[in-house]
Amino acid sequence: MTNRDWYDDRDYESAVERAERMTRIGWRAIAGVVGLLGIGVIAVVVVCLAVVIGMAYVVVAVP
Repeated sequence: MTNRDWYDDRDYESAVERAERMTRIGWRAIAGVVGLLGIGVIAVVVVCLAVVIGMAYVVVAVP
């Protein structure tokens, strides 16, 4: 047999710690991707507004 006692939970606790660590890493990755997508959407909206304002300026400025 092994030298461990019957109440030794080292393997279980190690697996739980690894799972918790991977869960935190996963949530950070998800948050990073969502943040980047949000920044991308904001950038697209700003560019579209700039184009609309530029087109309106051209329409108003042409005699």
